[in-house]
Amino acid sequence: MERLDQQLRFIAEIDRLKAVIRQTMLTAPARRENSAEHSWHLAMMAMTLAEHAPPGTDIGRVTAMVLVHDLVEIDAGDLFVYADADQHARQEQAEQAAADRIFALLPPGQAAAFRGLWDEFEERRTPEARFARALDRLQPMLANLRTGGGTWAEHGITADQVLAKVRLIEDGSVSLGRYATDLVTRAVAEGLLAPARA
Repeated sequence: MERLDQQLRFIAEIDRLKAVIRQTMLTAPARRENSAEHSWHLAMMAMTLAEHAPPGTDIGRVTAMVLVHDLVEIDAGDLFVYADADQHARQEQAEQAAADRIFALLPPGQAAAFRGLWDEFEERRTPEARFARALDRLQPMLANLRTGGGTWAEHGITADQVLAKVRLIEDGSVSLGRYATDLVTRAVAEGLLAPARA
């Protein structure tokens, strides 16, 4: 029963991810997305867009990665992707500490497996991790397009800032990277994203 108790404590703890609010706006109802919704959406994207992954990519592993990748936000919170380098460094430390705590709630074998998935996602050392990270970067772009510019407009983000982030998508999927680049061009043409700074 001790193993089951540990698993159920973990399940209860990760329910808190539903309370972590992200920058990304939803279209209906008009509100900010929570991190649990984001993770579910990425899992569905992995299944739906599997053909855009590099040949031989294990989509089951990608799905597992995207489901665990933001659990650390229970402690660390969400950080806007366009935050400055100092904020990202602080976030990385907070997320490492959160991973140590949250995954340790599981029985040892599961703890190591879940933590391994999280580390793999963060380090982008496999095709699965690079594809998972590509999806994680693409999803908010799609939301911004559907919400009239969303966080791009809210924070005065420019095309060059977004294109710098698209490189991560290209690293995980050539076709999704191409689509994301075209999406930036379209967003600028439609007035949803400010042009690149001169």
